[in-house]
Amino acid sequence: MARRKQNGVTIRAVAQRAGVSAMTVSNVINGAGRASAATVATVREAIIDLGYVPNLAARRLAKARATTLGLLYSGRRMPFLDSVLVGTLRATNAHGLQLILREGDVSGQEAAERIACDLVQNGADAILLVPPFAELLSGSAVVKALGVPMAAIATGRRLPDITTVRIDNHAAMQTVTDRIIADGHRRIAYVAGPDHSSVVPARLEGFLQALGRHGIAPAPDLMVLHGDFDYASGVAAGRALLANPAPPTAIICSSDDLAAGVIAEASRRGLSLPRDLSVTGFDDTMLASRIWPPLTVVRQPTEEMAFRATQCLIAALTDEDPTRPVSDEIFDHIFVERESISVVR
Repeated sequence: MARRKQNGVTIRAVAQRAGVSAMTVSNVINGAGRASAATVATVREAIIDLGYVPNLAARRLAKARATTLGLLYSGRRMPFLDSVLVGTLRATNAHGLQLILREGDVSGQEAAERIACDLVQNGADAILLVPPFAELLSGSAVVKALGVPMAAIATGRRLPDITTVRIDNHAAMQTVTDRIIADGHRRIAYVAGPDHSSVVPARLEGFLQALGRHGIAPAPDLMVLHGDFDYASGVAAGRALLANPAPPTAIICSSDDLAAGVIAEASRRGLSLPRDLSVTGFDDTMLASRIWPPLTVVRQPTEEMAFRATQCLIAALTDEDPTRPVSDEIFDHIFVERESISVVR
């Protein structure tokens, strides 16, 4: 069925097309009330068919208040989020915007859609996404129907319908791996992170490519590919890797929290770092410089990325051309060497 271009399409028109009440349509869009899966599917089909998009300008006039930015993040309060919040507040305060925060469920697209709808229902004119919500929401018809600009930071790739501000994760992990290899390590373990994050395959590919360039075959028994970016997952990964009959001499981790967990497990086993084991992290959160030994890391400028993504959202809200394409901006990563790595003896 051909889609119509929006021309004054109202929520009542969507309701008529779907054969439901306007309240039901509103509930589906906003993730409120109760509706069967069949009703939700019918309403979403009507929204897409009619090209219904809420009139953002009219909504702002109706509520007659300052523009509001929503920040959607997962329930894990890692140090990474502190930098995101600082960068976002810098931009919103500079432009007199309000900021509302929502914890989200990362179980799947429908859960992410519900929380995005809740943000809009509660006044968000634009939404900043922290991983993995951009990946979950990209391509969603419901999100398109909300009609608010969205931007994401720290994704592993560009997205066709959401502005992205990120680093080159592939190149960043190559940088770390090259340095570990240059220090003489050949038995190198890797701790990846959660399956739902787009940075995970990008970083893993960079690690494997660096190994291949130096003629080192990846060892399946030294690869921990599933888990979270948190401390507990790092402890579990360290326990598995260091119990190996031929343990690694270096462990490369995809987050600072993972690396901290690995170091804790290594210390529990009586290993002296970096003499017995080199460990690297990723992000350069406050944790990286405060644990012992201080972590060698890839630094991604999370605060500046959040600041820039928020600026992009502000620009989108004031842009008179609603068809302007989304952007993809790549910041430079920095290799920061501290005391958690050493040359193989």
